[in-house]
Amino acid sequence: MIEKFKTYITTNFKELKSKKILVTVSGGLDSVVLLHLLQQLHYNLVIAHCNFKLRGEDADKDEEFVRNLGEKFKIPTEVISFNTKEFAKHNKLSIQEAARKLRYDWFDNLCNQNIADVIVTAHHLNDNLETVLHHLIRGTGLIGLTGIPAKNKNIIRPLLPFSRDEIEKFARKNQISWREDKSNAETKYRRNKIRHQVIPVLQEINPQLLQSFLKTHQHLQNANTVLQQHFTTVWQQITTTNNRIIKVDIKQLSKLTPQDYYLYELFKPFGFTDASEIKKLMIAQSGKLLFSKTYRLLKDRDSLLLGSFPEKEKISFTISKDKKRFEIDDLILIFKETDFRTINPSDKDKNSVVIDKDLLKFPLTVRKWQKGDYFYPSGMQGKKKLSKFFKDKKLNLFEKENIWLLLSENQIVWVIGMRQDKRFLISDKTKTKIKISVLHSENK
Repeated sequence: MIEKFKTYITTNFKELKSKKILVTVSGGLDSVVLLHLLQQLHYNLVIAHCNFKLRGEDADKDEEFVRNLGEKFKIPTEVISFNTKEFAKHNKLSIQEAARKLRYDWFDNLCNQNIADVIVTAHHLNDNLETVLHHLIRGTGLIGLTGIPAKNKNIIRPLLPFSRDEIEKFARKNQISWREDKSNAETKYRRNKIRHQVIPVLQEINPQLLQSFLKTHQHLQNANTVLQQHFTTVWQQITTTNNRIIKVDIKQLSKLTPQDYYLYELFKPFGFTDASEIKKLMIAQSGKLLFSKTYRLLKDRDSLLLGSFPEKEKISFTISKDKKRFEIDDLILIFKETDFRTINPSDKDKNSVVIDKDLLKFPLTVRKWQKGDYFYPSGMQGKKKLSKFFKDKKLNLFEKENIWLLLSENQIVWVIGMRQDKRFLISDKTKTKIKISVLHSENK
């Protein structure tokens, strides 16, 4: 098995040789064998073990066993204990869901602390078959039938092509000891029922079940790769991106058939999985919104606009008197001071304003607009609330959220990129003017 494992891991995960690997070790057969294999191939390893405090003394003995493994191989070992039941209750999760979230959040945190670069888990061929059957029973699409990915971001699973029988034979041949988790024999969980009651029946029907599944799994993965490439091409054809907002052409989107399948696959990466809700939004009035956990989908005339949630904090920034350049996010302001006699007609356009310097009170402030803001628009009579000004300009929600203001004390000098406040216009009495120009990060 060691040669087969070496060939597989060096062919598919060449980058591991230069990485510090976090090996997730429960103490069970699979993870202990994985640790032995990686150790024999002289990878740079760190062991990670989670004690979920669910099995009393057995869980503590698992922890002790893993610590001893770390000492035996002289591998740094990270161990953490969780109050899993309390976490599950507080977050309204099942015990299995809670344990999964706790361990992967911790693994990510270890990587963020530079303790390791990648995470390696011991999922194998039997686990993959159980996962696919689990998805099939619940109902799933093609992606669910592809099972556990061999690589997902910084998580790598080098045992996926190997069956549990292969792993156990290797352990017994090499006199490797491990801890048995008694809960794996229980059938109160759906996955365990599949393992102990469903798969044995399928293996009676087809003794080569795992080999057949491995071939089918590879075919499904290939099919999914082709489909994802197609969806990427379609997405590029029907969308444009500006200022981090993705604009989806509804007319082109409506032509895609089968529509529900396209809507699901195209918007799923952004957390939208209900095609019927997206279809309703496509024919709704402008301004209607649909929310996922991380994104908003806005109907705007002939388009759907996709954007993330804005920052909750209302952050403001100050600009000192001698500042020549100010930059935040994708906004860049350039300040150029000159005397009044050098004024040119080109000094006025939507991306620049000319200000009477003596009317400014430094430091200036840059911030996003807020409810209740008003200014005195140049070229207009009196003052106007920004909300009304934006409505007249027919700005959508995302466009309004991306508007920055330049202020002197609490007075708006410039609705940046849109309109200057006439209180700061130059006049015959102006001695020194400042030209302020706006750029965006893509125009640096």
